[in-house]
Amino acid sequence: MKKVKSVWIKADQDAWENNKPCVTTGLESGADTVFLNSEDIAKVRELGNIKIAAPSIEADIVVVGKNSQGDGTSPLPADFLTSKDIAKAQQLTAEGKTVAGYVIIRNKKYEQFAVELGKSCDYLIVIGTDWKVIPLENLIAGLQKIDVEIIAGVRDAQEAKLALETLEHGSDGVLLDTDNLSEIKKVISVRDRSGMEKIPLVKATVTKVKPVGMGDRVCVDTASLMILGEGMLIGSQSNGLFLVHSESEESPYVAARPFRVNAGAVHAYIRVGEKTRYLSELASGDDVLLVDSEGQNRPAVVGRVKIERRPLMLVEAEVEGTRIKTLLQNAETIKLVGGNGKPVPVTALKDGDEVMVYFEAAARHFGIKIEETIIEK
Repeated sequence: MKKVKSVWIKADQDAWENNKPCVTTGLESGADTVFLNSEDIAKVRELGNIKIAAPSIEADIVVVGKNSQGDGTSPLPADFLTSKDIAKAQQLTAEGKTVAGYVIIRNKKYEQFAVELGKSCDYLIVIGTDWKVIPLENLIAGLQKIDVEIIAGVRDAQEAKLALETLEHGSDGVLLDTDNLSEIKKVISVRDRSGMEKIPLVKATVTKVKPVGMGDRVCVDTASLMILGEGMLIGSQSNGLFLVHSESEESPYVAARPFRVNAGAVHAYIRVGEKTRYLSELASGDDVLLVDSEGQNRPAVVGRVKIERRPLMLVEAEVEGTRIKTLLQNAETIKLVGGNGKPVPVTALKDGDEVMVYFEAAARHFGIKIEETIIEK
């Protein structure tokens, strides 16, 4: 899977009791790092396991430059930009510390200094004085050959999305400065989808629906809740995968289980990132991909896999002149995503119906896309 960008929570501008709600929300929502005052490090370690960045050697990530630059509002002497921060970063790196450089971009000179500081750091935190005009394009270009992660200062989800998508690469993460707890959750949601390219789904026409007897089918229970329209890409052929809907819809027969996809027979392929795997291989702790009817996708972790013997149904469809197939449990709670983006029970499918699928001309070998003739029937 593509690397997920990181979210840092800025909690160094106020007293601990005022910063604590943001830190706690970040921990609970899946933030990667908290940016703290040095005296608050021990307090956060008591709350939970999360990376800590601070201008202290006790931190997981030692921040260089913040104390010498102030808060971005006070005037600084004209000769501020010296090599002191760079030398400090080099010294800490030589001592085996993980280092983050911190630069408030006030003008072109600070931008140039940021590039130089970034060459001696593991992370480069860049803050725009107006929170909008952060010259990320220049910084990304200037450091593209250096092993440093650029963390851009933002105030909300909209700025986070812009920072994470700047150029083809985007920043490697964002440092969120807000006391709005719901905004923290929004930014982390933006992070979860960033770097995940849309999967091109197409409509396929159903050509056969047929009960085929008993077999072993796989339920994939994730540690995430899915919404209407989301599911997983499953199929008997690696180049033709059906969007199997999650059990997120209420049913008169059973309660909704929005964490679950009843995915199909054990032999089937499932799309995970850029590869496919067999359903029978999945286990607790593995990564899977959740996909909606628009091709938007996000990663999820498998919490449990249930394999049980159930009556199965063959679903066959045609796309671009090719027949693709899958075997699903024969039950009204098992659904595909129709051509209109809405879930349709497999028990209601009929010839001529349209369903959403992923289709590619290339075959796959050991789950990896290759240019080779492989016939799967």
